[in-house]
Amino acid sequence: MPFNLTKQYNDLLDLLGMSAYERTRSLRGVFNRDIQDNPNFSFNGKPIYPTPKENGILAMETLFNHLTKKEADKEEHHREFDMSRSQRLHWIRYHVEQRKAERMLYFSVSEPRGNRTYIYDIDECYVVVLEPRRDNLSYYLLTAYHLEGKDSARDKIMRKYNRRRLQELL
Repeated sequence: MPFNLTKQYNDLLDLLGMSAYERTRSLRGVFNRDIQDNPNFSFNGKPIYPTPKENGILAMETLFNHLTKKEADKEEHHREFDMSRSQRLHWIRYHVEQRKAERMLYFSVSEPRGNRTYIYDIDECYVVVLEPRRDNLSYYLLTAYHLEGKDSARDKIMRKYNRRRLQELL
């Protein structure tokens, strides 16, 4: 569905009423343009890559799944389509390219599973999560999502920013 390729931040992608096949095809077009086939996909001058393949699944496929689906079963790591993430897929590139200057937070924290760098759009309650690679010259793109529900999700991000952020952006 090429019309989604014309969507701009902060429009939502039109996915309602599409079959699963049409929806995936439309999202793939956006993903391929903004991430997979984008040789300049970077944050703060550092290139961004998908995490290495998991269980034999190609890295880009794993990344696409993390950006369009959310974990429905933590024990089995089963993921299901997430409309909220998917409608905002084209926001990722906008945010990593730092096109929005006002009311944005960029910060890194040390977490039990490793260091994370967060890009947080305060107005849209949107988060992009990067993991600095060991070389400190590039990132893995882990996920991106819209904070939903009560203020607790926003509060959690703000607590990370206020209490746990590192002095330097990794």
